[in-house]
Amino acid sequence: MSEEGTGTDGDATGAEDDPDWEMAPDSDVEFPPDDEKRELLRAVAEDVRGDSSESRQVAAILYRVSDLYDPDEDTSPEEIYLNVRHIMDIKAQGGIDR
Repeated sequence: MSEEGTGTDGDATGAEDDPDWEMAPDSDVEFPPDDEKRELLRAVAEDVRGDSSESRQVAAILYRVSDLYDPDEDTSPEEIYLNVRHIMDIKAQGGIDR
């Protein structure tokens, strides 16, 4: 897998040069604001959040996906995917302070 940088706000960048992103051909799909979907995803995130790092990670992913339906947020499936992949890569390497 290729390395991508992170922007100043912590989001993964460099997706356009990353062949792994080609696995998601619907990257141009629009996500219109949807309060019901957003709140459902956030409620599920609260339900799964627990004490383990894994449950906190899943909750964070769900919350980030809910941002797709929030008109005040600026994100894309590509950004979410790359951010999650970056986090999983760090975890697989033993953590950020390895």
